[in-house]
Amino acid sequence: MRILEQVGPRRGTWLTFGAYLRSFDWLLFLAALAVSGFGLAMIYSATHADPGQGASLHYVRAQSIGLALGIVVAIVLSLIDYERYARWHKFIYAGMILLLVLTLIVGEGRSGAHRWIALPFFEVQSAEVSKVLIVVTLAAFLADGVELRNRFRFVLLAVGYVVIPIILVYLEPDLGTALVFAAVLMSMFLVWGIHWRHAVVLATAGALGALTVLRALPAMGVQVLKDYQLQRLMVFLNPEHDTSGWGYQLTQSRIAVASGMYTGKGFMEGTQTHLNFLPEHHTDFIFSVIGEELGFLGAMILLGLYLIMVWRMLRIAGRANSLYGSLIAAGVAGILVFQVFVNVGMTIGIMPVTGVPLPFVSFGSSSLVVFWMAVGILESVQVRSTIAGYSAGRVPLRR
Repeated sequence: MRILEQVGPRRGTWLTFGAYLRSFDWLLFLAALAVSGFGLAMIYSATHADPGQGASLHYVRAQSIGLALGIVVAIVLSLIDYERYARWHKFIYAGMILLLVLTLIVGEGRSGAHRWIALPFFEVQSAEVSKVLIVVTLAAFLADGVELRNRFRFVLLAVGYVVIPIILVYLEPDLGTALVFAAVLMSMFLVWGIHWRHAVVLATAGALGALTVLRALPAMGVQVLKDYQLQRLMVFLNPEHDTSGWGYQLTQSRIAVASGMYTGKGFMEGTQTHLNFLPEHHTDFIFSVIGEELGFLGAMILLGLYLIMVWRMLRIAGRANSLYGSLIAAGVAGILVFQVFVNVGMTIGIMPVTGVPLPFVSFGSSSLVVFWMAVGILESVQVRSTIAGYSAGRVPLRR
């Protein structure tokens, strides 16, 4: 059965269904599925006692629909040659910028933030979708300019390429996702082979620039950070700051995680969660629920699954048959590592609270579908790289 066009030395021939299955990275797929299932269970546990009839079923149902849609999208994307995105990267990038601009203009507002575009049957969080779009477009931009990586001017162009969407996302405002874009750039720069002198200059300039902006603009009457962002930063610097107000979330989160100890209080038995001491327990602070109910053991199982996913992503990056494929895998791995580190870190107080969701686990269909999209694109890189190596006689057709 012929299902997709083959790449490599024998481009134009057809890949059989059996070859596709043998080339597929099942470990990555199953690890992502396990983490998603873990998330569904914890969302149910976190919300089953919430006020309102059927609250738990509402969240689980919505997340289940997102999971089903995400898996279907991932399978479809795995069948599409990922090199096609490189040929259309300028149009994809322009569409991403347009989407972010439209969100600022017509986006639905919630708590002072404009992050969602309402469609007839669902809502799209444009910043989440842009995570995947910036990966496939920035990878193409860097791959096209690989011969110019020793020229600092081109490095600055790459930085500017990412700064534009960062500014648009920040204006929503969504500082957490804006930082994710920066993590994508850094992870891709490492694989791309940026010169160490350029990296030092960028890091130094970025640090000095941030300090200058934070000090100079407020003195000129320009508000750089929203009031709630400043309060979150104050809580991070001083965890005892306003424990009944802005520091309440962090205080309750640390209590929940610490009270779980080694094996936890038991599934659906978390008191901080079900007595409503812990805010946002099904979204930003769901790791606190995991720590309270499943303890250190449950948290390590989840982090172990993430580690397997990162390993497979880096393996795909190393085995890709093109620099473009390697950069895509590096960008997705950068997003996953950054979001896990920031989300887990903010629940225990080693990172500021930024509203970054825990990948595949936090409630949110947009985030879940986007991460499954990323898995599908990585599978496309994996399948075509394996088949290309097999056709050239470099590797056997097995994982």
